[in-house]
Amino acid sequence: MAMGSKRKTPPGILLLRRVRGRNWSPKTFRYAILLITFIAYACYHASRKPSSIVKSVLHPEPSTKPPQQEHINMRPWPLGDVFVKEEETDVNRRGSANKGWEPFNGKGGTSRLGEIDVAFLACYSIGMYVAGHLGDSLDLRLFLTWGMIGSGFFVGLFGMGYFWGIHAFWFFLVMQMAAGLFQATGWPSVVAVVGNWFGKRKRGLIMGIWNAHTSVGNICGSLIAAGVLQYGWGWSFIAPGLVMSLGGVLVYLFLAAYPEDVGFPDINSNSGKFIKRRRDIEEEVEEVDVEDEGESSGSGQGYENKRSVGLLQACMIPGVIPFAMCLFFSKLVAYTFLYWLPFYLSQTTIGGEYMSVKTAGNLSTLFDVGGIVGGILAGYISDKFKARATTAATFMYAAIPAMLVYHSYGGVSQTVNVVLMMVAGLFVNGPYALITTAVSADLGTHKSLQGDSRALATVTAIIDGTGSAGAALGPLLTGFLSTLGWEAVFYMLVVGALCAGLLLTRLVIAEIREKLGYVDEVTACEPLLNERR
Repeated sequence: MAMGSKRKTPPGILLLRRVRGRNWSPKTFRYAILLITFIAYACYHASRKPSSIVKSVLHPEPSTKPPQQEHINMRPWPLGDVFVKEEETDVNRRGSANKGWEPFNGKGGTSRLGEIDVAFLACYSIGMYVAGHLGDSLDLRLFLTWGMIGSGFFVGLFGMGYFWGIHAFWFFLVMQMAAGLFQATGWPSVVAVVGNWFGKRKRGLIMGIWNAHTSVGNICGSLIAAGVLQYGWGWSFIAPGLVMSLGGVLVYLFLAAYPEDVGFPDINSNSGKFIKRRRDIEEEVEEVDVEDEGESSGSGQGYENKRSVGLLQACMIPGVIPFAMCLFFSKLVAYTFLYWLPFYLSQTTIGGEYMSVKTAGNLSTLFDVGGIVGGILAGYISDKFKARATTAATFMYAAIPAMLVYHSYGGVSQTVNVVLMMVAGLFVNGPYALITTAVSADLGTHKSLQGDSRALATVTAIIDGTGSAGAALGPLLTGFLSTLGWEAVFYMLVVGALCAGLLLTRLVIAEIREKLGYVDEVTACEPLLNERR
């Protein structure tokens, strides 16, 4: 690979190596990889959250909400209370709190808000397919760096529309589309990097814990956007955009995307152990010692010997299409909550009262707290029973009653709302986290690739790109269905969860047959047929 020879050891690691006088151990590098990629993708999700927080500011519906007391200089949760009254914002001081922001404050405001969401996610979905192939072909560290900086730039520009007094719909639409394209660089890259350093053993649990970055990013994005909202809604975009760009600098300085970049040999995709090649003999070793001269080269010889896989070839890997279609409906459900939950909370009564925009943003983070538990639980269960499809399908089916109960009884009291929201988050985000992490990494190192091809980023892009098409459709439909009533939105979510579970039926049956010891005649005769050949 031409680009492989141009890769170098990250400058931050070179500096630390000079200060310490020696290289980190493989275990330390693995911890560092998990931490840096965790921070990187948390930044991606944090920068997606502001639009959901400011929806109620851009398109208020004062006629449905009684006047509320002001509470000035309220600190954001978790430093302050979760439930707060309407805070005094810069928008309030300008006397436009009840007017919203043109062009989102008119009769079709919710539809326009849905349109900018779908514009972002459509470009994200389309860009994913290209980004996945590029991620397997280019230097992942530089690819991820520029993706983060570019994404942060356009998210910040969206917020500048407030300070520049821009009311043209096309401006906000273009900014979201550009941000979506740059955001497509993130997921295929971070999954590929983690896959480069870890084998399949305990991958579900490790990636389940690691995938908490999605929920942590949503929580941080909500808190940052809600915390600076009092200074004007533009800051709710500029602040996360700045954090995103700083995350890109961290990646550039310290992310070792491949073991070969820091002097270690290749990794066995099954055991996760390093492979030392001595002439024609391959030997697996858990810990390896390398000379400083070898470390500094960052030549990535193991990587150069592997070729990237095309989209069509990656689609032919068994399981890719069913999981991709399952994720289409799974992300439709998850991203509807991501983009519309704060708006839903601010427009419905809880315990007989309406809540402020800041409270809605604070409260919506608890859905992601449940999602963290769900991702870890799904990863652990799928590892223990070696049944990725069955675990994902079971969680999706369980999400159906969880969402219906939340919609029916979430308004009883604040406590009931919090509990039911976290339960719904657990079942909605669990399979979404499992498919986009452990399943994607498993299929990207599938045995059909015969170890001579590189498909981690490509397979991840196909699965998550297809899922992102559903993520675009969900918020778009919500923008229209919410005008008919929130009951219609929840019916849509139920249908989506049901379809996600049903699409894995064939894989679930295959896993159950395997667990029951069922072996069909073709499989039983396969060794004999191979011997005759």
